[in-house]
Amino acid sequence: MNDALKRPIRAQSLVDAVTERLEAAIVNGELAPGSRLSEQGLALSLGVSRGPLREAIRRLEGRKLVQRTTNIGVHVTQLTGNDLSDLLVVREALEGMACGLAASAMTDADLDDLDRLLGEHGDQESVRDGTGYYQQSPDFDFHFRIVSASRNERLIQMLCHDLYDLLRVYRYKSSRFSGRATAALDEHLRIAAALRARDPAAAEAAMRAHIRNARTHILAQIAADTTPV
Repeated sequence: MNDALKRPIRAQSLVDAVTERLEAAIVNGELAPGSRLSEQGLALSLGVSRGPLREAIRRLEGRKLVQRTTNIGVHVTQLTGNDLSDLLVVREALEGMACGLAASAMTDADLDDLDRLLGEHGDQESVRDGTGYYQQSPDFDFHFRIVSASRNERLIQMLCHDLYDLLRVYRYKSSRFSGRATAALDEHLRIAAALRARDPAAAEAAMRAHIRNARTHILAQIAADTTPV
């Protein structure tokens, strides 16, 4: 999976394609948090000119995946352990609420689609062998689907736009922690069962427990990455 920067861009909307490729490289860790983006190096790797590359970087900056510092350049956004912990506490509260609302708002068709989605997730080789649980797009993302189904526009804006992209980087890291992918899928299935039962309290509790578990694994992974060897 970590070869997003090694394949030349094929014709489509060039800026869109470059943005997607850089986003994938950031989420999967090929461009690590804190790393500096070299326009010259990236343009060569992707086989594009600097114009579309600069526009793609501006888009990612708007989504808070990269940060620009005057006289220094552009770096992949990096959160401290404390920043991330605080952010995940907020996410637990908001997404738990969204899940509770979704238990009442989701249609039978929504629930059927969610079951199909989890079936596709379970078929992923990386999930089956426990090496990762990568939900590569919003349409394929369990959390995005549930938040959208809450029908609460304020929550959707906060969770699917303001926080979504940045948290995906750390969700991916967490999913690669030993045993986490399988456990996360089991937790998703429990959330789906509570939604299917139309039980808002159980759905909120299941989602909050899931995000607390993810928070524990993410922070453990960050600690392991920064521990001297």
